[in-house]
Amino acid sequence: MPQPPHANPTEIAPGVTLPEQALRFAFVRSSGPGGQNVNKLNTKAVLTVELDALRSVMPPWAVRRLTELGARFVADDRLIITASESRSQLSNREACVRKLRELVIQAMHRPRRRKPTRPSRGAVQRRLDRKKRVSQLKASRRLNRGGTQDH
Repeated sequence: MPQPPHANPTEIAPGVTLPEQALRFAFVRSSGPGGQNVNKLNTKAVLTVELDALRSVMPPWAVRRLTELGARFVADDRLIITASESRSQLSNREACVRKLRELVIQAMHRPRRRKPTRPSRGAVQRRLDRKKRVSQLKASRRLNRGGTQDH
């Protein structure tokens, strides 16, 4: 899908690029400890991405998987990712993009379907033979040398 000339594409994952406008950032006050810095600076980054923007650059199965994997980030047909690990807006912004990237990479990976298999006849026979040997060994331990049961 060709991008408009003013759109600065951002590669969020291998093969998945979004226009810069699709990534909307807001900065709010962080919660938790941090002294006066927390009370006066908006350093917590909030990244909002419309799912429609992702649908235009990702296959439908990957978007479906993304919404399943990132269900806690999805609200009102948007993906909302926050980061407040750092006291820097730039660091928290990069952390948001990193989280989005990890989520998209995970969603783009198709897990292999498990192919049901059956053990071979020889494997079944070996398992049964071993069970029989172990059973006989345990039975022989129950009897002491005089032939009476040991309590």
